[in-house]
Amino acid sequence: MSRDGKKLVGFIIGREKDMPDTVMRILNEEYEGIQAEMVKLGGTFIDEQVPYDVIIDRMSHEIPYYHAYVKFAALSGCYIINDPFVWANDTKFFGGALMRKLGIRMPRTVVLPNKDIATDTVPDSFRNLSYPMDWQAIIDYIGSPAIFKDVRSGGRRFAHRVANVEELIQRYDESGTRTMILQQVIESDRQYHCMVIGGEKTLLMPYSMESARYVADDGHLDEGLARQMTETAVQVADVYGYDINLTEFVLQGEELYLINATNPSPLVNRDLMIEPQFDWICAEIAALAARRAEHPPTMKFPVKHQN
Repeated sequence: MSRDGKKLVGFIIGREKDMPDTVMRILNEEYEGIQAEMVKLGGTFIDEQVPYDVIIDRMSHEIPYYHAYVKFAALSGCYIINDPFVWANDTKFFGGALMRKLGIRMPRTVVLPNKDIATDTVPDSFRNLSYPMDWQAIIDYIGSPAIFKDVRSGGRRFAHRVANVEELIQRYDESGTRTMILQQVIESDRQYHCMVIGGEKTLLMPYSMESARYVADDGHLDEGLARQMTETAVQVADVYGYDINLTEFVLQGEELYLINATNPSPLVNRDLMIEPQFDWICAEIAALAARRAEHPPTMKFPVKHQN
């Protein structure tokens, strides 16, 4: 799986430009044995060859056809960043439950039945559900305000604050076929997000709720808390086997909460972060892709490519 003697790295992306363009430029200009490009797809034959050594997947969690392709590519011997067989089963609710098992403080969370179902069903299909739901008990457990958001990992889809039962039911009625969670809000203006690349390289970034972007380290964070966040983020990435992951923390006084364990496709662009952060992340993703192209670890369904 190479072209003109070079390892081939492909990007699957959506609207984002800053990070993919920068990483592809770094790979093409600074890594002699690597060629990087956008993956182009238009229907996939079951016996076709996959030309890529590595695919950096940024969109298969949104586009089902892309997800079918990256699993096919993995089966063909291409290394996918991040592993689609893990990512497909990753949810915020499971992540929260897993972190609690590991002794990491998480917000109180409830996963809710779907408002609508995409498949054909009959009333007897829901005999396991208690109805009507006790909305007040759910609010009483979580507290107010709470965050109502999509259970899937990656991004912030359909996320809303709700203050009472009426607002929760309104947002629930709008949720359609999404599976939703309701999560405790940890009130604090001190958020820190830790990027982990390759399971070991870390960047802890303060996040400003006021400006909705990352800011420079002001030097006020206790070294012990910074180390705790970094070590926890590396532990999360190791548990899931993610090559790229963003873990989000909130500091309330001296109490540290992990509010999102996994984001395998975190937003990376110049509007969101300061230049040194952006440059570091792009350089490390490029280095990771080059390493994986030369020495790919074993994935869930490894099949050696036949020349």
